[in-house]
Amino acid sequence: MIKQALISVSNKAGVVDLARALHQRGIKIISSGGTAKLLQENAISVTEVSDYTGFPEMLDGRVKTLHPKIHAGILSRLDLDAHRQAIQQVGIDPIELVVVNLYPFVETINRAGCTLEEAIENIDIGGPTLIRAAAKNYQHVTVITEPEDYSVLLAELDQGNGVVSDSRRFYFAQKAFTHTARYDSAISNYLTAIDANGQHTTFPEHLNLNFSRVQTMRYGENPHQQAVFYRDAEALPGSLANYLQLQGKELSFNNIADTDAAWECVKSFDKPACVIVKHANPCGVAIADNLLAAYQLAFATDPTSAFGGIIALNQRVDVALAEAVIKQFVEVIIAPAFSEEAQAVLKQKVNIRVLVVPIQAEMNRYDLKRVGGGVLVQTPDNFQIGEVNLKVVTQLKPTPEQIQDCLFAWRVAKFVKSNAIVFCAQGRTLGIGAGQMSRIDSARIASFKAEQAGLDLNGSTVASDAFFPFRDGLDVVVKAGAKIVIQPGGSIRDNEVIQAADEQGIIMLFTGTRHFRH
Repeated sequence: MIKQALISVSNKAGVVDLARALHQRGIKIISSGGTAKLLQENAISVTEVSDYTGFPEMLDGRVKTLHPKIHAGILSRLDLDAHRQAIQQVGIDPIELVVVNLYPFVETINRAGCTLEEAIENIDIGGPTLIRAAAKNYQHVTVITEPEDYSVLLAELDQGNGVVSDSRRFYFAQKAFTHTARYDSAISNYLTAIDANGQHTTFPEHLNLNFSRVQTMRYGENPHQQAVFYRDAEALPGSLANYLQLQGKELSFNNIADTDAAWECVKSFDKPACVIVKHANPCGVAIADNLLAAYQLAFATDPTSAFGGIIALNQRVDVALAEAVIKQFVEVIIAPAFSEEAQAVLKQKVNIRVLVVPIQAEMNRYDLKRVGGGVLVQTPDNFQIGEVNLKVVTQLKPTPEQIQDCLFAWRVAKFVKSNAIVFCAQGRTLGIGAGQMSRIDSARIASFKAEQAGLDLNGSTVASDAFFPFRDGLDVVVKAGAKIVIQPGGSIRDNEVIQAADEQGIIMLFTGTRHFRH
């Protein structure tokens, strides 16, 4: 039974109500510093740590709870006679509840202009020590690190007549060790990213990653593989990991991978946009004056591949769009919102997974790729070109409309697996060639796809995610009907390719930036 609690929190949300509820249940409260002052101001009986230990706070508050009377009360095993006798002999009472959260280190280092000195001062010492001590002795001590668990604790106390169940204490201990591990990881990541000159670098010497399990899946990419989905502790609100599922079957491993590809692409557009993805590659992308028109244009790019695909939309889905979508077989629909009428329509197809994620342009801090025995880490490919980045290298010059098509085509190509060739016109894709070992094969596939869909490539725009190493790939897209090509440039044969473009009377733009995607 909990008779005595220690409360010392940096995040004081809900702590007054918790302390009052504990006091009403007859539990004595020990506290320190600002927490003790806050509780006293709210007429809650509390014993300050310095009064309890008989030893004053020292070193500007750096030493408060680091005292045997505190830690012996937390670490004593009450099932052992020797432990009980040892603390009784020196007048120490057990502390059965520890409520602690830590100095805001992460919030501090994320502030603009944060100095190393400020960061160091926000490294908590006593807090992690209290948490770890209580979590280690979870069989006898309950430890709470998150304000969201205050109500859970009180419900446990009421249900157990002042006793927290064994399973719940272990659950709280699991959360506590995760809490301190993340805290220490953030400190390590920050400090080991500072170089010998005192400059903060992008990548730490020791990279600690923190993920929490969201879902255990039936299987991975294939039925013989086991799989789990984890959420990054630093996941941004607009990340797929923060999805809300409104309906449909459980998401599979491949569903999540494909949906992420679609979501990252669609949220890069400002106008109403639709992206349809199959096997991690866009098979149709379009922007228009409204979502329904964008969906219809994207679907028309490759109706065959769109079968069983992922549909991503960057605005609220209305009933007209929902009625159009349910006419095809779709695995997942993801958007920032759905009208009530749209939701009612989609419920006619109970297996369709309907996901809501808020639109947010920011990307993850790191892009990770697992390899044997290690991990490749890079910053995300978040570079967006504008007209200022374009260099016209041919004799013919583009119109303003053609420039806009180039920018659209280039944005789509960024999300297509390399080698990537994308035919576009008037804000829609016409043919996409992806993931081929040679660029010329991607060009042939893209033009073939357009032909299969009955789409005319005459006068179209083509984006190539990397330079044309030879003129043969250019010859293929020009023969198919392209009149303007956007590519990074940078090949030793650029002059040969530019000459070929001039010979065939087309326009070519260089971006100076490539978008490999493997």
